[in-house]
Amino acid sequence: MPRTSILTLLLPLIPSCALFSAPPPPASVDTVPVQAAVPVQAAVPVQAVDPRAELLWDTYGVPHIFADDAGALFYAHGWAQMRGHADLVLRLYGQSRGRAAEYWGEPFAESDTWVHTNGIPGRAAAWLAQQPEHMRQYLAAFAAGMNEYARRNPDAIGAAWQQVLPVTPTDILAHQQRVIQYTFMAGSGVVGMLQGGPPAQPGGSNGWAIAPSRSASGSAMLLANPHLPWGDLFTWFEVQLSVPGMNAYGATLVGFPILAIAFNENLGWTHTVNTIDGVDVFEFSTLGDAYVFDGQTRAFEDSVHVLQVRRPDGTLQEMRLALRQSVHGPVLAQRDGRAWALRVAGVDRPHLMQQYWDMMGATNLNEFENALSWQQLPMFTVIYADRGGNIMHAFNGAVPVRPWGDWYYWQGAVPGDSSAALWTRTHDYYSLPRIVNPASGWLQNSNDPPWTTTLPYALDPRAYPAYVAPQPHMAFRSQRSARMLTEDASITFEELNAYAHDTRLEAADHVVQDLVAAGRAAGDEHARAAADVLEAWDRTTDADSPGAVLFMAFFDALQREVWPNGSAWDVDWRSSAPLSTPDGLADPVRAAALLSRVAIEVDSLHGTLDVPWGSVYRLQRDSVNLPASGGPSRAGAFRVLEFSTIPPDPASGAPRFQATGGDGFIAAVEFSTPVRATSLLTYGNWSQAGSPHRTDQLGLFSRKEMKPVWFTRAELEPHIILRESF
Repeated sequence: MPRTSILTLLLPLIPSCALFSAPPPPASVDTVPVQAAVPVQAAVPVQAVDPRAELLWDTYGVPHIFADDAGALFYAHGWAQMRGHADLVLRLYGQSRGRAAEYWGEPFAESDTWVHTNGIPGRAAAWLAQQPEHMRQYLAAFAAGMNEYARRNPDAIGAAWQQVLPVTPTDILAHQQRVIQYTFMAGSGVVGMLQGGPPAQPGGSNGWAIAPSRSASGSAMLLANPHLPWGDLFTWFEVQLSVPGMNAYGATLVGFPILAIAFNENLGWTHTVNTIDGVDVFEFSTLGDAYVFDGQTRAFEDSVHVLQVRRPDGTLQEMRLALRQSVHGPVLAQRDGRAWALRVAGVDRPHLMQQYWDMMGATNLNEFENALSWQQLPMFTVIYADRGGNIMHAFNGAVPVRPWGDWYYWQGAVPGDSSAALWTRTHDYYSLPRIVNPASGWLQNSNDPPWTTTLPYALDPRAYPAYVAPQPHMAFRSQRSARMLTEDASITFEELNAYAHDTRLEAADHVVQDLVAAGRAAGDEHARAAADVLEAWDRTTDADSPGAVLFMAFFDALQREVWPNGSAWDVDWRSSAPLSTPDGLADPVRAAALLSRVAIEVDSLHGTLDVPWGSVYRLQRDSVNLPASGGPSRAGAFRVLEFSTIPPDPASGAPRFQATGGDGFIAAVEFSTPVRATSLLTYGNWSQAGSPHRTDQLGLFSRKEMKPVWFTRAELEPHIILRESF
């Protein structure tokens, strides 16, 4: 059956990207503004007369938790997440329970269907039973802190979300699965696989590790720079977690009790979304209510789950879900004697929270890799640096041991009639691509395959099974990333901060010179005028940069064109010239004509060809509306912003766009003595309505600035705006 038919068949059951954004809130939601920037006050016990934990809020709404023991730390962290994100946390946990339609109505029914199709609630209960006793206690403490905050602050939480209370430890593990296995790994990515291309990912990232040999100070440095949508389950929460023997600072996704990207006094790590493939859709034959496997018929495992769906009048209506399992996994669809089932690696790994906890407490590379090699995290590249001067890139995740085929073969629906194709094991940590302390002195990943993590190449794809990752390739953002590292032999901490905000479009450096020449030689007056603008342009997407709007309009049109030889480039990307290809125009005359058409369109829309980037592309949240600096990943901006359409300019009617994804949490760390760090959470550390911490970092981002990380009590003390104790 053609893949388009399979896709059409599965679309009713597979969540689209929009499913992972919040549906419109129900009309009954009562949002109460939360006052965050309160005056500094003395420590007020929240729970105990003899406090076991202090929760100190800094001027940017970042919680710093100093606790006597891990139980108190988790409790205070749960409280802190509710203060900053109560409505969001409760909505996400309600969705992970598979009861969101019961709470908030029909717009959530498709999300509930996905949750129950994949057995998330039942598996979460099983995972909780498999936790060691101390981790069960920690998860219970995190939930207890959330519940106690809600009990004491009911007016700070929207009425519609309160029905999720009380939070349980099972909710935390169900949320973990929904985020990791069934959004990042599967979810919308399943649609991408069935279309025959690489799995669609919900975000990207940049990560750098710089060895002492390339650091001006002689200390290793780390740059963390994940790119995700700005909201929903992709929301970051910046926090410091400190107990005797461990002091870690970083960020976690809302609803998670452990840091996902972090550093301590000795080491740190970041993640990028890697090209790992831990998900397959198997296609196989059916006979009535059975299916064919290894030449024999097998009965499906059938069950029915009843969803309760809230109607607009508040009554509940039953919706019956017929759930079906094969040996491969949950069956997504059946038609015309065929069935398609989903298999996800890592659903048998319940100890991610323990692994992250061990990573946070590690003091050297050996301890860190002992934790990481447990492989409870089923995806994400790990970029690492430490005080000892070590740097590492690990292509981490649950990679199935497959019987045949390359990475591309396994992207579509694969034959599942035989056990020969059905993988049951995954590769161990040390059999996957990994580099420690390369001769280059630097490592980077910007979501490309692991082979180009440093230059000259330090990994040989032929040493690994062909299905582990795609063949070597560098997208424009990865080229920009590697170029900055190769061109600076002695990087200062200040330069590291500046590089994090680099907005130059790598694609422009590959084509503008040829395009200007083509426009002047073969173009009309519109093409020649556009050529003049592009020649004067600084090739950045800084807010005040003229030419970027024109170039992006041309670049996107260039990608949409159908070229006779299949490529717009005179020379396509080559592994022998990773930073200088692709290059040139395959058809300069046709490119000049395209430039003319684009110039006419841009002039018509904006009244000028050299409209500043920031007048069209905006940073807008609540009452804050600022010009944006940063551009799309596809054109090679290291500082990534992705945009959605907003109402046009009221004066001119020109189109405008609002940043809705890209650079979220950013951290630069130097492992000197003492450790130095800066950070930024672009959209603010709180999502609760009315909080100033929803927008108080947008200005810094607009100005391409970072904020200091106050890592020690002495550094933090002058910047505390609220003290709480437990």
